[in-house]
Amino acid sequence: MAVADKGLSGASAGSSILNDERYRSVFYQIVVFGLIAWTGYYLIANTANNLQSRGMSVGLDFLSGEAGFSIAWSLLEFKPNDSYFWVYLIGITNTLIVSFIAIILTTILGFFVGIMRLSSNWLVSNLAGWYVEILRNTPLLLQIIFWYLGVFSLLPRPKQSLDFGGAELFFLNNRGFYMPKAVPGELFWITVIAILVAIAGAIYLTHRSNRIQEATGEYHSAFWPSLALLIGLPLAVFFASGSPLGFEIPALKGFNFRGGGRIPPAMCALLIALVIYHSSYAGEMVRAGIMSVSHGQTEASYSLGLKPSWTMRLVIIPQAMRAIIPPMISLWMNVVKNSSLAIAIGYPDIVSVFMQTSLNQSGHAIEIVAMVMLFYMTVSLSISAALNVYNKHVQLKER
Repeated sequence: MAVADKGLSGASAGSSILNDERYRSVFYQIVVFGLIAWTGYYLIANTANNLQSRGMSVGLDFLSGEAGFSIAWSLLEFKPNDSYFWVYLIGITNTLIVSFIAIILTTILGFFVGIMRLSSNWLVSNLAGWYVEILRNTPLLLQIIFWYLGVFSLLPRPKQSLDFGGAELFFLNNRGFYMPKAVPGELFWITVIAILVAIAGAIYLTHRSNRIQEATGEYHSAFWPSLALLIGLPLAVFFASGSPLGFEIPALKGFNFRGGGRIPPAMCALLIALVIYHSSYAGEMVRAGIMSVSHGQTEASYSLGLKPSWTMRLVIIPQAMRAIIPPMISLWMNVVKNSSLAIAIGYPDIVSVFMQTSLNQSGHAIEIVAMVMLFYMTVSLSISAALNVYNKHVQLKER
Protein backbone atom coordinates (compact mmCIF):
# COMPACT_ATOMS: atom_id res chain seq x y z
CA MET A 1 0.00 0.00 0.00
CA ALA A 2 2.87 2.32 0.80
CA VAL A 3 4.43 1.51 -2.55
CA ALA A 4 1.20 2.40 -4.33
CA ASP A 5 0.93 5.66 -2.43
CA LYS A 6 4.51 6.46 -3.35
CA GLY A 7 3.76 5.75 -7.02
CA LEU A 8 0.68 7.95 -6.92
CA SER A 9 2.58 10.80 -5.31
CA GLY A 10 5.31 10.53 -7.96
CA ALA A 11 2.74 10.55 -10.75
CA SER A 12 0.96 13.55 -9.26
CA ALA A 13 4.28 15.38 -8.94
CA GLY A 14 5.08 14.63 -12.58
CA SER A 15 1.66 15.77 -13.74
CA SER A 16 1.95 18.95 -11.68
CA ILE A 17 5.25 19.74 -13.39
CA LEU A 18 3.73 19.14 -16.83
CA ASN A 19 0.76 21.31 -15.94
CA ASP A 20 2.95 24.12 -14.65
CA GLU A 21 3.17 26.81 -17.37
CA ARG A 22 6.70 27.83 -16.42
CA TYR A 23 8.17 24.34 -16.78
CA ARG A 24 6.12 23.64 -19.90
CA SER A 25 7.34 26.77 -21.69
CA VAL A 26 10.97 26.03 -20.82
CA PHE A 27 10.58 22.44 -22.04
CA TYR A 28 9.09 23.54 -25.36
CA GLN A 29 11.83 26.13 -25.85
CA ILE A 30 14.50 23.50 -25.26
CA VAL A 31 12.85 21.17 -27.76
CA VAL A 32 12.51 23.89 -30.41
CA PHE A 33 16.11 25.06 -29.90
CA GLY A 34 17.34 21.48 -30.17
CA LEU A 35 15.44 20.93 -33.42
CA ILE A 36 16.82 24.17 -34.90
CA ALA A 37 20.38 23.31 -33.83
CA TRP A 38 20.08 19.78 -35.25
CA THR A 39 18.65 21.09 -38.54
CA GLY A 40 21.45 23.64 -38.88
CA TYR A 41 24.11 21.05 -38.13
CA TYR A 42 22.58 18.61 -40.61
CA LEU A 43 22.45 21.18 -43.40
CA ILE A 44 26.02 22.37 -42.81
CA ALA A 45 27.44 18.85 -42.57
CA ASN A 46 25.50 17.63 -45.59
CA THR A 47 26.60 20.62 -47.67
CA ALA A 48 30.24 20.16 -46.65
CA ASN A 49 30.17 16.45 -47.53
CA ASN A 50 28.57 17.13 -50.93
CA LEU A 51 31.14 19.80 -51.75
CA GLN A 52 34.04 17.57 -50.71
CA SER A 53 32.68 14.68 -52.77
CA ARG A 54 32.78 16.96 -55.82
CA GLY A 55 36.33 18.07 -55.08
CA MET A 56 35.30 21.58 -54.01
CA SER A 57 37.12 23.10 -51.06
CA VAL A 58 35.22 24.51 -48.11
CA GLY A 59 36.37 27.29 -45.79
CA LEU A 60 37.56 30.86 -45.68
CA ASP A 61 41.12 30.24 -46.83
CA PHE A 62 40.30 31.85 -50.18
CA LEU A 63 40.08 35.26 -48.49
CA SER A 64 43.87 35.49 -48.40
CA GLY A 65 44.13 34.76 -52.12
CA GLU A 66 44.90 37.38 -54.75
CA ALA A 67 41.79 38.98 -56.25
CA GLY A 68 43.32 39.75 -59.65
CA PHE A 69 40.80 42.36 -60.78
CA SER A 70 40.38 46.10 -60.44
CA ILE A 71 37.60 48.11 -58.77
CA ALA A 72 36.25 51.17 -60.54
CA TRP A 73 35.96 53.42 -57.48
CA SER A 74 36.74 53.25 -53.79
CA LEU A 75 37.82 55.53 -50.97
CA LEU A 76 40.24 52.82 -49.88
CA GLU A 77 43.28 52.18 -52.02
CA PHE A 78 42.99 48.95 -54.01
CA LYS A 79 45.34 47.08 -56.32
CA PRO A 80 44.58 43.95 -58.38
CA ASN A 81 47.02 41.92 -56.31
CA ASP A 82 45.15 42.63 -53.06
CA SER A 83 43.27 39.84 -51.29
CA TYR A 84 39.61 38.89 -51.46
CA PHE A 85 39.26 39.98 -47.84
CA TRP A 86 40.32 43.49 -48.85
CA VAL A 87 37.71 43.36 -51.60
CA TYR A 88 35.15 42.46 -48.93
CA LEU A 89 36.17 45.47 -46.83
CA ILE A 90 36.03 47.78 -49.85
CA GLY A 91 32.56 46.53 -50.70
CA ILE A 92 31.44 47.15 -47.12
CA THR A 93 32.94 50.66 -47.17
CA ASN A 94 31.30 51.63 -50.46
CA THR A 95 27.94 50.29 -49.28
CA LEU A 96 28.10 52.07 -45.93
CA ILE A 97 29.13 55.38 -47.50
CA VAL A 98 26.19 55.60 -49.88
CA SER A 99 23.77 54.18 -47.28
CA PHE A 100 24.84 56.61 -44.54
CA ILE A 101 24.50 59.66 -46.77
CA ALA A 102 21.18 58.39 -48.15
CA ILE A 103 19.76 57.81 -44.66
CA ILE A 104 20.61 61.35 -43.53
CA LEU A 105 19.25 63.03 -46.67
CA THR A 106 16.18 60.77 -46.71
CA THR A 107 15.30 61.70 -43.13
CA ILE A 108 15.75 65.43 -43.71
CA LEU A 109 13.83 65.48 -46.98
CA GLY A 110 11.14 63.20 -45.55
CA PHE A 111 10.48 65.64 -42.70
CA PHE A 112 10.09 68.51 -45.15
CA VAL A 113 7.75 66.50 -47.38
CA GLY A 114 5.67 65.34 -44.41
CA ILE A 115 5.26 68.88 -43.08
CA MET A 116 4.47 70.19 -46.57
CA ARG A 117 1.71 67.58 -46.87
CA LEU A 118 -0.01 69.22 -43.91
CA SER A 119 0.43 72.77 -45.20
CA SER A 120 -2.67 74.97 -45.45
CA ASN A 121 -1.38 76.18 -48.82
CA TRP A 122 -3.22 74.23 -51.53
CA LEU A 123 -0.34 74.25 -54.01
CA VAL A 124 2.32 73.20 -51.49
CA SER A 125 0.15 70.43 -50.04
CA ASN A 126 -0.75 69.01 -53.45
CA LEU A 127 2.80 69.18 -54.78
CA ALA A 128 3.95 67.17 -51.76
CA GLY A 129 1.08 64.74 -52.30
CA TRP A 130 1.98 64.19 -55.96
CA TYR A 131 5.62 63.75 -54.96
CA VAL A 132 4.68 60.99 -52.53
CA GLU A 133 2.15 59.18 -54.71
CA ILE A 134 4.23 59.21 -57.89
CA LEU A 135 7.61 58.28 -56.45
CA ARG A 136 6.62 55.60 -53.97
CA ASN A 137 4.53 53.84 -56.62
CA THR A 138 7.44 53.68 -59.10
CA PRO A 139 9.90 50.78 -58.68
CA LEU A 140 13.21 51.85 -57.18
CA LEU A 141 15.19 49.93 -59.80
CA LEU A 142 13.54 51.93 -62.58
CA GLN A 143 14.34 55.17 -60.78
CA ILE A 144 17.99 54.17 -60.42
CA ILE A 145 18.25 53.30 -64.12
CA PHE A 146 16.45 56.53 -65.06
CA TRP A 147 18.91 58.71 -63.18
CA TYR A 148 21.89 56.77 -64.51
CA LEU A 149 20.91 56.41 -68.18
CA GLY A 150 18.49 59.30 -68.54
CA VAL A 151 20.40 61.99 -66.66
CA PHE A 152 24.06 61.36 -65.83
CA SER A 153 24.99 59.47 -69.00
CA LEU A 154 23.61 62.39 -71.05
CA LEU A 155 25.74 65.03 -69.34
CA PRO A 156 28.43 66.78 -71.42
CA ARG A 157 31.91 65.37 -71.84
CA PRO A 158 34.78 66.50 -69.58
CA LYS A 159 35.85 69.32 -71.92
CA GLN A 160 32.32 70.77 -71.75
CA SER A 161 31.87 70.14 -68.03
CA LEU A 162 29.34 72.11 -66.00
CA ASP A 163 31.24 74.48 -63.71
CA PHE A 164 29.35 75.08 -60.46
CA GLY A 165 29.95 78.51 -58.97
CA GLY A 166 32.23 79.65 -61.77
CA ALA A 167 35.31 79.25 -59.55
CA GLU A 168 36.62 76.20 -61.45
CA LEU A 169 36.44 74.05 -58.33
CA PHE A 170 33.36 71.87 -58.86
CA PHE A 171 32.68 70.16 -62.18
CA LEU A 172 29.96 67.81 -63.37
CA ASN A 173 30.16 65.70 -66.52
CA ASN A 174 29.30 62.24 -67.77
CA ARG A 175 32.26 60.79 -65.89
CA GLY A 176 31.18 62.04 -62.50
CA PHE A 177 31.26 64.96 -60.09
CA TYR A 178 34.71 66.44 -59.49
CA MET A 179 35.59 68.53 -56.44
CA PRO A 180 38.61 69.63 -54.39
CA LYS A 181 40.18 66.87 -52.32
CA ALA A 182 41.28 67.60 -48.77
CA VAL A 183 44.92 66.80 -48.00
CA PRO A 184 45.43 66.90 -44.19
CA GLY A 185 48.80 67.90 -42.73
CA GLU A 186 50.69 66.41 -39.81
CA LEU A 187 48.92 68.46 -37.10
CA PHE A 188 45.41 68.16 -38.46
CA TRP A 189 44.62 65.53 -35.82
CA ILE A 190 44.48 68.34 -33.26
CA THR A 191 41.65 69.95 -35.21
CA VAL A 192 39.84 66.60 -35.33
CA ILE A 193 40.03 66.37 -31.54
CA ALA A 194 38.71 69.94 -31.29
CA ILE A 195 35.74 68.97 -33.49
CA LEU A 196 34.95 66.01 -31.23
CA VAL A 197 35.22 68.20 -28.14
CA ALA A 198 32.92 70.80 -29.75
CA ILE A 199 30.34 68.11 -30.56
CA ALA A 200 30.45 66.83 -26.97
CA GLY A 201 30.08 70.41 -25.71
CA ALA A 202 27.09 71.06 -27.97
CA ILE A 203 25.40 67.88 -26.69
CA TYR A 204 26.05 68.99 -23.11
CA LEU A 205 24.59 72.46 -23.75
CA THR A 206 21.48 70.93 -25.31
CA HIS A 207 20.93 68.57 -22.38
CA ARG A 208 21.54 71.39 -19.93
CA SER A 209 18.98 73.57 -21.69
CA ASN A 210 16.44 70.73 -21.55
CA ARG A 211 17.04 70.17 -17.83
CA ILE A 212 16.58 73.86 -17.07
CA GLN A 213 13.35 73.92 -19.07
CA GLU A 214 12.01 70.84 -17.28
CA ALA A 215 12.92 72.24 -13.85
CA THR A 216 11.84 75.88 -14.26
CA GLY A 217 9.66 75.96 -17.39
CA GLU A 218 11.90 78.64 -18.90
CA TYR A 219 13.20 78.04 -22.41
CA HIS A 220 16.88 78.77 -22.93
CA SER A 221 17.92 78.19 -26.50
CA ALA A 222 21.13 76.22 -26.88
CA PHE A 223 21.23 76.62 -30.67
CA TRP A 224 23.41 79.71 -30.97
CA PRO A 225 25.88 78.77 -28.19
CA SER A 226 26.20 75.29 -29.68
CA LEU A 227 26.67 76.69 -33.18
CA ALA A 228 29.34 79.11 -31.94
CA LEU A 229 31.11 76.25 -30.18
CA LEU A 230 30.93 73.92 -33.19
CA ILE A 231 32.36 76.57 -35.51
CA GLY A 232 34.54 78.69 -33.26
CA LEU A 233 36.55 76.04 -31.39
CA PRO A 234 37.65 73.98 -34.44
CA LEU A 235 38.50 77.15 -36.39
CA ALA A 236 40.54 78.57 -33.52
CA VAL A 237 42.48 75.33 -33.11
CA PHE A 238 42.87 75.00 -36.89
CA PHE A 239 44.49 78.43 -37.30
CA ALA A 240 46.50 78.11 -34.09
CA SER A 241 48.06 74.87 -35.38
CA GLY A 242 49.13 76.53 -38.63
CA SER A 243 46.19 75.62 -40.91
CA PRO A 244 47.32 72.02 -41.49
CA LEU A 245 44.94 71.31 -44.34
CA GLY A 246 45.41 71.73 -48.07
CA PHE A 247 43.24 71.03 -51.08
CA GLU A 248 44.02 69.28 -54.34
CA ILE A 249 42.09 71.00 -57.13
CA PRO A 250 40.83 68.95 -60.11
CA ALA A 251 42.28 70.14 -63.43
CA LEU A 252 41.41 69.18 -66.99
CA LYS A 253 44.38 67.40 -68.57
CA GLY A 254 43.82 65.77 -71.92
CA PHE A 255 40.46 64.07 -72.14
CA ASN A 256 39.69 63.95 -68.42
CA PHE A 257 40.24 65.67 -65.08
CA ARG A 258 43.24 64.84 -62.95
CA GLY A 259 43.59 65.37 -59.22
CA GLY A 260 40.93 66.25 -56.70
CA GLY A 261 38.10 64.01 -55.62
CA ARG A 262 35.56 62.29 -57.82
CA ILE A 263 32.12 60.81 -57.25
CA PRO A 264 31.28 58.41 -60.09
CA PRO A 265 27.98 58.76 -62.00
CA ALA A 266 26.76 55.41 -60.65
CA MET A 267 27.06 56.63 -57.07
CA CYS A 268 25.34 59.94 -57.89
CA ALA A 269 22.44 58.13 -59.58
CA LEU A 270 22.13 55.57 -56.80
CA LEU A 271 22.23 58.21 -54.06
CA ILE A 272 19.60 60.45 -55.67
CA ALA A 273 17.28 57.51 -56.39
CA LEU A 274 17.59 56.13 -52.85
CA VAL A 275 16.90 59.52 -51.28
CA ILE A 276 13.95 60.47 -53.49
CA TYR A 277 12.30 57.05 -53.32
CA HIS A 278 12.59 56.51 -49.57
CA SER A 279 11.83 60.14 -48.67
CA SER A 280 8.34 59.65 -50.12
CA TYR A 281 7.76 56.92 -47.54
CA ALA A 282 9.41 58.98 -44.80
CA GLY A 283 7.12 61.90 -45.63
CA GLU A 284 4.05 59.74 -45.02
CA MET A 285 5.51 58.51 -41.73
CA VAL A 286 6.12 62.08 -40.59
CA ARG A 287 2.64 63.18 -41.70
CA ALA A 288 1.00 60.28 -39.85
CA GLY A 289 3.08 60.97 -36.75
CA ILE A 290 2.13 64.65 -36.67
CA MET A 291 -1.54 63.84 -37.22
CA SER A 292 -1.43 61.41 -34.30
CA VAL A 293 -0.81 64.35 -31.93
CA SER A 294 -4.04 65.82 -30.62
CA HIS A 295 -4.99 69.17 -32.16
CA GLY A 296 -5.58 70.39 -28.63
CA GLN A 297 -1.79 70.48 -28.17
CA THR A 298 -1.54 73.03 -30.98
CA GLU A 299 -4.37 75.13 -29.59
CA ALA A 300 -2.88 75.05 -26.10
CA SER A 301 0.54 76.18 -27.36
CA TYR A 302 -1.04 79.01 -29.35
CA SER A 303 -2.96 80.11 -26.26
CA LEU A 304 0.36 80.34 -24.41
CA GLY A 305 1.68 82.66 -27.10
CA LEU A 306 4.02 80.27 -28.89
CA LYS A 307 4.71 80.97 -32.54
CA PRO A 308 3.69 78.32 -35.12
CA SER A 309 7.33 77.42 -35.79
CA TRP A 310 8.01 76.97 -32.06
CA THR A 311 4.81 74.97 -31.68
CA MET A 312 5.87 72.56 -34.40
CA ARG A 313 9.45 72.26 -33.16
CA LEU A 314 8.92 72.16 -29.40
CA VAL A 315 5.44 70.68 -28.96
CA ILE A 316 4.26 68.71 -31.98
CA ILE A 317 7.44 67.06 -33.35
CA PRO A 318 8.68 65.69 -29.97
CA GLN A 319 5.32 64.00 -29.41
CA ALA A 320 5.07 62.84 -33.01
CA MET A 321 8.45 61.10 -32.76
CA ARG A 322 6.79 58.36 -30.68
CA ALA A 323 4.80 57.38 -33.74
CA ILE A 324 7.48 58.18 -36.33
CA ILE A 325 10.44 56.20 -34.96
CA PRO A 326 9.04 52.60 -35.15
CA PRO A 327 8.33 52.67 -38.93
CA MET A 328 11.47 54.77 -39.49
CA ILE A 329 13.53 51.82 -38.21
CA SER A 330 12.32 49.67 -41.09
CA LEU A 331 12.85 52.50 -43.56
CA TRP A 332 16.50 52.98 -42.60
CA MET A 333 17.11 49.25 -42.87
CA ASN A 334 15.45 49.22 -46.29
CA VAL A 335 17.77 52.02 -47.46
CA VAL A 336 20.80 49.86 -46.67
CA LYS A 337 19.33 46.70 -48.20
CA ASN A 338 18.00 48.45 -51.31
CA SER A 339 21.45 49.89 -52.00
CA SER A 340 22.26 46.40 -53.34
CA LEU A 341 20.31 47.38 -56.48
CA ALA A 342 23.42 49.36 -57.40
CA ILE A 343 24.62 46.23 -59.16
CA ALA A 344 22.31 47.21 -62.05
CA ILE A 345 24.38 50.32 -62.86
CA GLY A 346 27.85 49.12 -61.89
CA TYR A 347 28.41 50.87 -58.57
CA PRO A 348 31.04 48.77 -56.72
CA ASP A 349 29.09 47.91 -53.58
CA ILE A 350 29.50 44.67 -51.63
CA VAL A 351 27.11 42.74 -53.88
CA SER A 352 28.88 43.83 -57.05
CA VAL A 353 32.53 43.38 -56.09
CA PHE A 354 32.23 40.49 -53.64
CA MET A 355 29.09 38.47 -54.32
CA GLN A 356 29.43 38.77 -58.08
CA THR A 357 33.02 39.26 -59.25
CA SER A 358 34.76 37.53 -56.34
CA LEU A 359 32.25 34.67 -56.36
CA ASN A 360 32.68 34.08 -60.09
CA GLN A 361 36.44 33.90 -59.74
CA SER A 362 36.81 31.94 -56.51
CA GLY A 363 33.78 29.67 -56.73
CA HIS A 364 33.15 29.83 -52.95
CA ALA A 365 29.47 30.64 -53.31
CA ILE A 366 28.28 29.49 -49.89
CA GLU A 367 30.98 31.30 -47.93
CA ILE A 368 30.63 34.54 -49.91
CA VAL A 369 26.83 34.61 -49.77
CA ALA A 370 26.97 33.89 -46.03
CA MET A 371 29.44 36.75 -45.45
CA VAL A 372 27.27 39.19 -47.42
CA MET A 373 24.18 38.08 -45.51
CA LEU A 374 26.10 38.51 -42.24
CA PHE A 375 27.03 42.07 -43.21
CA TYR A 376 23.46 43.12 -44.02
CA MET A 377 22.13 41.40 -40.91
CA THR A 378 24.72 43.14 -38.71
CA VAL A 379 23.92 46.57 -40.14
CA SER A 380 20.16 46.03 -39.85
CA LEU A 381 20.41 44.82 -36.25
CA SER A 382 22.68 47.77 -35.36
CA ILE A 383 20.21 50.27 -36.83
CA SER A 384 17.32 48.56 -35.07
CA ALA A 385 19.13 48.51 -31.71
CA ALA A 386 20.16 52.18 -31.93
CA LEU A 387 16.72 53.45 -32.90
CA ASN A 388 15.02 51.20 -30.35
CA VAL A 389 17.10 52.84 -27.63
CA TYR A 390 16.01 56.27 -28.87
CA ASN A 391 12.42 55.07 -29.25
CA LYS A 392 12.42 53.87 -25.64
CA HIS A 393 13.74 57.27 -24.58
CA VAL A 394 10.96 59.26 -26.27
CA GLN A 395 8.08 57.02 -25.23
CA LEU A 396 5.76 58.12 -22.44
CA LYS A 397 6.88 56.90 -19.02
CA GLU A 398 4.41 56.09 -16.31
CA ARG A 399 5.02 57.87 -13.00
